[in-house]
Amino acid sequence: MTDRLLILGIETSCDETAAAVVSRRESGEGKILSNVVLSQLDEHVPYGGVVPEIAARAHVAALDGLIAEAMRQADATFDDLDAIAATTGPGLIGGLIVGLMTGKAIASAAGKPLFAINHLEGHALTARLTDGLDFPYLLLLVSGGHTQLILVRGVTAYERWGTTIDDALGEAFDKTAKLLSLPYPGGPAVEAAARAGDQARFKLPRPMRGDARLDFSFSGLKTAVRQQASALAPLSEKDVADVCAAFQHAVTETLAERIAPALTRFRDLFGDQPHPALVVAGGVAANAAIRETLTRLCGTHRFQFVAPPHALCTDNAAMIAWAAAERLAAGFDPQSMDVAPRSRWPLDSNAEPALGSGKRGTKA
Repeated sequence: MTDRLLILGIETSCDETAAAVVSRRESGEGKILSNVVLSQLDEHVPYGGVVPEIAARAHVAALDGLIAEAMRQADATFDDLDAIAATTGPGLIGGLIVGLMTGKAIASAAGKPLFAINHLEGHALTARLTDGLDFPYLLLLVSGGHTQLILVRGVTAYERWGTTIDDALGEAFDKTAKLLSLPYPGGPAVEAAARAGDQARFKLPRPMRGDARLDFSFSGLKTAVRQQASALAPLSEKDVADVCAAFQHAVTETLAERIAPALTRFRDLFGDQPHPALVVAGGVAANAAIRETLTRLCGTHRFQFVAPPHALCTDNAAMIAWAAAERLAAGFDPQSMDVAPRSRWPLDSNAEPALGSGKRGTKA
C-alpha cells in the first residue's frame, strides 16, 4: 500500500498537445513526475492565430506518442495509475474531443476512473501543487480567452468576483501586435518591443478607472492603440516600441487599479488569515512587467504574491492531472464515460453569464 495518488493528465484544449503524470501524497504534497508539451506554434504562425481544424489534426497525430513519453519519463504503467484526467472544457471543441476520447479509451482499457477537468480549474489549483498554498486565496486568471478575478475557497468552490466585459487581456495583446504588424503570438512580441520603448510618449486610456465593479475592459485600450498607429503611419521601429511600451504600461496600471479593491475585499472577509495570497495564472502571467506590478501591489497590501513557473502558467497537462488528484483526495466521484466536451464551461456556475467567464456571449 502507498499513500500516493498517481494521475495521468491530458490537455488538448487549444494549440498545445500535452500529457503529464503527477503524484499527490496524503499530506497534500504534489510532485510532477513528467510534463510533456508539444507546441503547434509553427503550424499556426502563417495564419496569425490558431486554426481549430489544424489544431485538432495535430492533437490526433501527436497525443498517443506524448502519453507514451510521459509514462516513460514517470517510469509508470497504466496499472500504476489511480485515475485518468482529461481537459473537457472550455476550449476548441475539436481538440477537446481528441483528448477526452483518448482519456476515455485509456480509462476503459485500464479499468481506471476518469476525471473530466475544467481547464480553468487546472489553472486555479496549480499554486497548491507548486507552492503548497492553503485555501482560500485570490486568483487572477489572465489568458487569451479569460481575464477573471476568482475567489478560490476550495476544490470545486470558486466565486467569480470580476471578469472582462469585452476582450480578454491575452486577446488585447494579440490584437495590438497585429495592429503594429508584430509576429504571432502577440503577447511575447509586444513585451519584447516594449523593452526598447518610451512608455510616457503616448497617453493611452485606463479602462474602467473609478468603476466600483471588479470587472475589466480592454476593448477601448485596443481602439486607442489602433487610432495612435493610424495617426503615426507609416510606423518606424521606435514608434512601434513606444506604442507597445505605452500599451503595456496602461495594462499594468489598469490591472493594479482593478485588483487593489479585491485585495481589500479579501481582507475584510478573511481578516484572520495570516498570509493572504494573490495567485496569477494563465499564459499572460508570463509577462514580466505584469508580474513586477502585481508583486509591488501585493507588497503594499501585505499579500503573498504567487506566480507558478512559466511552464505551468501556459497550457500544460500537469495542472490537469493535479486538479484530478485534488478532486480524488477530497472524495469527489469521477465522471461517467458518457461525459461530453464543453466549449464553454464557467468555473463559477452561479455567476451571471458574461464574456470572459466561460459562458457564451455576443460581442457588441
